Amino acid sequence: MNSIYEAYQSLSILERMLAFLVLAPFVGGLLAGIDRKLSARLQGRYGPPVRQPFYDVLKLLRKERIVVNKFQDFNIVLLFFFTVFSGALFFAGANLLLTIFSLALAGTFFILGGFSVGSPYNHLGAERELIQMVSYEPMVILMAVGMYQVAGTFKVADLVLQQKPLILYLPGVFAGFLYILTIKFRKSPFDLSMSHHAHQEIVRGMTTEFSGPALALIEVTHWYENVLLLGMVYLFFGFNPWVALVVTVATFLFEIFIDMNYARVKWQLTLASSWLFTAVAGVSNIIVLNFMK
Repeated sequence: MNSIYEAYQSLSILERMLAFLVLAPFVGGLLAGIDRKLSARLQGRYGPPVRQPFYDVLKLLRKERIVVNKFQDFNIVLLFFFTVFSGALFFAGANLLLTIFSLALAGTFFILGGFSVGSPYNHLGAERELIQMVSYEPMVILMAVGMYQVAGTFKVADLVLQQKPLILYLPGVFAGFLYILTIKFRKSPFDLSMSHHAHQEIVRGMTTEFSGPALALIEVTHWYENVLLLGMVYLFFGFNPWVALVVTVATFLFEIFIDMNYARVKWQLTLASSWLFTAVAGVSNIIVLNFMK
């Protein structure tokens, strides 16, 4: 148990960032392959091989670069940069709040990318992406606030070494974070802006006018983001790395189960239910923590 944390502490900040840059796309791509395989089995299909997402990205990279305007790919490059930057900050042990704001900025550039083209499908997808951001962002910020209240720091390196089991102090915050993870992972019933699975839609909203290398970059960015989000789940159980790993994997599998068992809902229900869950689970947990001090 201690050997894992000792290995983490032995790495410099730059080495931790480089480790994330190199390993995250492989872990994220592997998780995407497992996701597709398990989803297929739950639907009674055989499914593609686990390595299929890597083949898909390589195929997209070899395709011709076609753009509607010069701003389209620029926004996607910024989406990629700030998502990777957010993950690098997190796994380097930097400020959690800065990580969250950087990730929100990445999402903003994705929305701008959708609005930068004239397609009505892209515009509708961008509008829904904005609604999704408004739905999940309060809960993500509350997570950071709750961890600060318990540990007295926003620094990830200190949070992961906390002997206090954060989950015991933040059960409501954790429940709220799990709820909005379904939006962040782009799973049903909250995959509003674009379908998580390509075979489900002819028109995919946000990514309708993106193709080739740009679409590959969007997919790889999603891999990086998923690894970052699972890292945030890990923080709640960081007092025991083995328990944290088991819960993190269980969270990933739970999101696949939710995806397979619920139909997509309207944006009104997504927004209302997210804010209600944030208020009931997250805010009430924060209030209780204040009274405990």
